[in-house]
Amino acid sequence: MPQNDLRELYIDELKDLYNAESQLVKALPKMAKAANSDELRTGFEEHLEQTKEQVQRLEQIFEMLGESPKGKKCKGMEGLIEEGSEMIDEDFDGSVKDAGLIGAAQRVEHYEIAGYGTVIAFAETLGEKEHVNLLEKTLQEEKETDEKLTELSEQINSQATSEAEDYEEAEQSETEPTLKKQQTTSRSKRRVA
Repeated sequence: MPQNDLRELYIDELKDLYNAESQLVKALPKMAKAANSDELRTGFEEHLEQTKEQVQRLEQIFEMLGESPKGKKCKGMEGLIEEGSEMIDEDFDGSVKDAGLIGAAQRVEHYEIAGYGTVIAFAETLGEKEHVNLLEKTLQEEKETDEKLTELSEQINSQATSEAEDYEEAEQSETEPTLKKQQTTSRSKRRVA
């Protein structure tokens, strides 16, 4: 009897992941379009293709189970995608925006890594070896994507810092002549007085 309950939970969790991946298929093109870095844009586009394959793997598992993958809304992914959309709409530019997009993408990856780790444990307990193989392939891809995002973030965060410093220097050089003029005018007024 408990195994039947675990199987139901397993199917429920798989449906949650299926919906999460389906939402991501719709969200990744928007993130790619918002990216400033060609490398980040390409990374999002490649992950979109990978995500489509992950959806197909889940569909294979549902076929083996004789179940429909539909019927559950992943509210966790919905929230993470909403945060990513907010980042797209923020007023940040250049590398700073890219840094924010990477942060949003990594939250998604970590959520997926946790979800796939859970269903793999259930599949192992239920003796679903074929499922385990398919799910482990996806889990490995999610981990690799997270690692790529981490590597890319080091480069982009550095660029964002440089852009901020350049902006501050430009702003300072624009205000310096005004300050010097004000100081000169102030000294002249003191001499006159």
